[in-house]
Formats: sequence, structure tokens, C-alpha cells
Amino acid sequence: MKLLLTSGGVSNPTIHQALVGLLDKPIEECTALAIPTAMYGHRNAGPGLNVWNFVAGRSAQPQVELGWKSVGLLELTALPSIPRDAWEPLVRATDVLLFSGGEAVYLAHWMRESGFVDLLPELTDTVWVGMSAGSMVAAPRIGEDFRAWDGGESDETLGLVDFSIFPHFEHPMMPGNDAAEFERWAATIDNPAYALCDDSAVSVVDGTVEVVSEGQWRYVD
Repeated sequence: MKLLLTSGGVSNPTIHQALVGLLDKPIEECTALAIPTAMYGHRNAGPGLNVWNFVAGRSAQPQVELGWKSVGLLELTALPSIPRDAWEPLVRATDVLLFSGGEAVYLAHWMRESGFVDLLPELTDTVWVGMSAGSMVAAPRIGEDFRAWDGGESDETLGLVDFSIFPHFEHPMMPGNDAAEFERWAATIDNPAYALCDDSAVSVVDGTVEVVSEGQWRYVD
């Protein structure tokens, strides 16, 4: 699987070009699935209008509205109640998975509970495009500061990559997300970490990590 882990979606030409480079064909020939599950785990994200805006391609953090050949909807919380053969072939046939923001521990829980996570090692040609929590979930952990769902026993997530992500770095509407806070947060986790502003992302292909940015970012080992 190829990953494009963004803070604020495909928000500028540089991140867009990185996405194009991960795809095996033009965007307009690629199928996508929008996965809003993380939004339900965070009170500031869902349920309600924010979920609709993401799915409808009306979000301020572009993912759905990029000109895909088609965009379907996959809700992970529904999967345990339906036969696996009703959704697994769809996932396998899809080119791009679009993970919204929200709460990363909640998303990790439902990826495991639904069996979705078991498919990931086999989706070698699929591109994962995450935004905020949809990127953070790929990390080994998110740090207790970002855990907003009471149902999780810890801040552990999927561990698809060996680093954590501090999103919305230096965001004007989040004055606490500055360099000092990033360094304090990073000291509470036991793995490398990136701070990404909403104009920054990280791509991961075959273990090779590359920062893609038109803004501010930091890294600590």
C-alpha cells in the first residue's frame, strides 16, 4: 500500500502532484472510497454536517472533490453486520481510499473490529490518502493529548508506519499547535514524529518516507 498522509487534505499543487505520482493512472480514471468513520469518534467532527461535507466533496480539506472517476462510501461501523463478501471485493477493486479526519483511536478500533485492517497487507497497489486523524491512525500511537474517544484503552493505533503525526501545526485557529507544544507532545511518545501544517504531508512508498510541503513542518527522532 502507498500512503499519502496529510494534515489538511490535498491542499496545494505540491501535494496534488505527489498524489498523482502515487497513482498508476490519471485521477480521472481512478475509483475512490470515502471513509468518514473517524468523524463519529470526535465531537467536533461528527455526526452531522461535517460528515456530509466530507462525503459530498464540500470540505475545506480536499479529498473527495479531486475529480475521481467515481467515489463510493464505505462506513466501517456497518461492516460487522453484513457479509464480508458484500464489501471486500469492492475494497480490493478500489484504487484509492480516502480517510477523513476525526478521532484516530476510534478509527483504528473500527478498522480492527470490521476486519478491514486484515486486508491492508494485500492491497499493495492501493493508495491511502489520509487527512488529520485519517493520517494519524497509520502511526504506532497518537499520544494521549490527541485521544478524544473514551472507548479506547490506550492511544495505540495501527503501526503501519514507524512515526507519529502532529497535525495542523502552526494553524492560525489552533494557537496551541506550535513548536513548543509539538516538542512537549513528541517527548511523551517513544517513536519519531512529524509535525505537519495543513499545507504539508508525508508520502510513504515501500518504506521510503518523503515530506511533501508548501508550508511548515518539523521532525524529531
